[in-house]
Amino acid sequence: MQTPSDGGSTPRSRSSRASVHQSSKYPHGSITSARRRSSLRCPSKRKILRSTPLVETLDPSKAALLLQKQWNLYSVTPMCKFSYSRLRDYSKHLSAHIVAEKQKGFAVEVGSEMSLKAMFSSLPGLKGKDSDPLAILIQISSKPQFAKVGAEDRIVWTGWFCGTYTDDEILEVLPETFTCLPLFLINGAETLTAIVGTWFQRSFDCCFGKLTINSRELTWLTAIWTGYEVHGHVRSTELVFSVPVEPHMDISYTIHPEDFKTLWNNIHKSVDEVTVKEIDDLFQCLCSHFFRHFKIYLSAAQFVKVTTAVAAAHCDGKVKFFSKDYLIRVLGFLTELAMNNIQY
Repeated sequence: MQTPSDGGSTPRSRSSRASVHQSSKYPHGSITSARRRSSLRCPSKRKILRSTPLVETLDPSKAALLLQKQWNLYSVTPMCKFSYSRLRDYSKHLSAHIVAEKQKGFAVEVGSEMSLKAMFSSLPGLKGKDSDPLAILIQISSKPQFAKVGAEDRIVWTGWFCGTYTDDEILEVLPETFTCLPLFLINGAETLTAIVGTWFQRSFDCCFGKLTINSRELTWLTAIWTGYEVHGHVRSTELVFSVPVEPHMDISYTIHPEDFKTLWNNIHKSVDEVTVKEIDDLFQCLCSHFFRHFKIYLSAAQFVKVTTAVAAAHCDGKVKFFSKDYLIRVLGFLTELAMNNIQY
């Protein structure tokens, strides 16, 4: 999947995209201006997202597909002329495109029997608020060559678009012909990811960019996820730091969840927001404690991964979700990162 950020070209020319974005219905720079007004790249504080009754509409079987898997994150520009009423057509056309690519360009009739099939469906429960766009799930299945009659196809690739808690100012400046689903999560082979990305770029004039999570954003995730109340068995909080030495070495810092919760509650005061000072105080305490015991300055290492009872995130743009109850709120933070990663 080629992206603007890595210098590759998209299936449609840059001039073509510029002509669309500069039309009278889509004022040039309008999204960029709205994004600058609504979300800062280095915020001094963030609101704590609350639970939403919309999560109750998420099919439990589909929720199970999203949990306990490693997802690779991408950001996506708004899709032109994407229609929710045509999901069945998109399933047929993407299936044909996948098989054609697998057969190195030989045409495949749309709707014919295929060993690889794509299926589009919606995820109604993945909304933080009513104005959020409807999330879309894509599954690619494979029929084994010697499968028994009636055997179910095997899912070999899964991807889903969402825009949980998407900023209203950004949604308002988009014309009706554009659909904003800025966060794309993928579990599957890179070859299929590239094929799916190419089809979306050609069909909806959108661009994909790899979404990474820098160390600073990981500290925010650590504090916010620690603040969530998780019942039952709670896994330990694990922080991983990469040490700049050869050969490569990681330091794993594991903390009992109750101890971490107590420390955070002593630092965090507001019930509505988290401040950058609280984040700094939290990690200063953690690093000081580690130095007292091991005489190692974690501040000299790079914070690369956090694992909590709610979710896990790696700086390479890989996440796992462990809790259905907090899935929407975790996605809200990732949607914000995806919007800030998009280059217009």
